[in-house]
Amino acid sequence: MASARRLLENRIIQAVICWCAASYIRLVWYSGRWQVENTETLDRLVCDGKPFIICFWHGRLLMFPPAWRWKAKISILISRHRDGRVIARALRHFGVGTIEGSTSRGGGEALRNLLRTLKDGEYVGITPDGPRGPRMRATAGVIRAARIADTPILPTSYAVSRRKVLGSWDRFVLALPFTRGVIRVGEPILPASSGDDVDIEASRKQLEDSLNELTASLDARFGHTPIEPAPEAGK
Repeated sequence: MASARRLLENRIIQAVICWCAASYIRLVWYSGRWQVENTETLDRLVCDGKPFIICFWHGRLLMFPPAWRWKAKISILISRHRDGRVIARALRHFGVGTIEGSTSRGGGEALRNLLRTLKDGEYVGITPDGPRGPRMRATAGVIRAARIADTPILPTSYAVSRRKVLGSWDRFVLALPFTRGVIRVGEPILPASSGDDVDIEASRKQLEDSLNELTASLDARFGHTPIEPAPEAGK
């Protein structure tokens, strides 16, 4: 394991891995048949130059980079961990930027960078259960960020007909070539009405429920048994 970690720290090996990952994503995208649904709100916000945060579960990250068809730039919040750096390099192949840090783990600097990105007219993607889970449980950090930036959150997910679900903590969905796929944008979630803990928790639960319902409904369209969220803390 230690030798494997050292290999992954090598920049040349990292570059090769990221090129292979990006090539695989392109293969899946261009060999498949994809639909992107319910983008009316997203289209309008981009057209008007208004910021938003797009949220998707960590296990559904794979196919979003090639689906971003808008000219406006988007950056995704990525952890400083080695895995995060590998993902960041892979995203660059699609013109997707990255913001280092986490909204829940020492995220002061990440929050400042995120808010600066939105102020500069770019858009931000966040996996609210990342970088380490629990799976499909939203943290409150994204809710606080949206409130400070006064911007809506757009829950988004995807499902595919041909896939392999990995045994990782996030049950990562690996889409396979020649698949049918649907990416769908959910109804926008407005910023919390106040910074009160009750309001923040209500918005956090709304985001979590919206993402889980959206993901389960998309999986069901392809006949897949929905992936269950991790148990709630204390249960």
